[in-house]
Amino acid sequence: MKKFVLFIPLVIFLGMGVFLYKGLFLNPKVLDSALEGKPVPAFQLERLEVPSEVLTEKDLPAKVSMLNFWATWCPACKYEHPYLMMLSKRNLLPIYGINYRDERALAVKELTTQGDPYTVNIFDKNGRLGLDLGVYGAPETFIVDHNGIIRYRYAGPIDQTVWTQTLYPMIQQLQAEAKVDGAS
Repeated sequence: MKKFVLFIPLVIFLGMGVFLYKGLFLNPKVLDSALEGKPVPAFQLERLEVPSEVLTEKDLPAKVSMLNFWATWCPACKYEHPYLMMLSKRNLLPIYGINYRDERALAVKELTTQGDPYTVNIFDKNGRLGLDLGVYGAPETFIVDHNGIIRYRYAGPIDQTVWTQTLYPMIQQLQAEAKVDGAS
């Protein structure tokens, strides 16, 4: 019995080693989302620039759109910002900014000085909407179809490669489906 007890740490170590070894081959950008295929969760949050204006999921348009979680404390968001500015100028789809666990004044100042790529900015000070969507941190982007259904989740900053290889082909497909369904 004593010899068996001596092997317990070895068995635990080997089990952890297998688990960690498997993790080396996972793509950290690919996150399963339990909400893919489900509607955007209900929310009631203030508009970033106008605290007296409360927005809900019903304020999202009946068209393909992006929900982009961002914050002033997020270096990757600062990297992504110029690309989002370029996308907003191309007017390919509405981009909704979700200011995540941030300070309102800092966020408004940053958008004023750096430019505002968002159709509307939603202020998620306590991270409640982020929690409901399973957000790990900023930036994270969700593609929502014309029926308000979450179709894809991307964790990390959007750049040319991510846009052309992953997001834009999916958006084009969803926009084509929306036309077939008679939505704009």
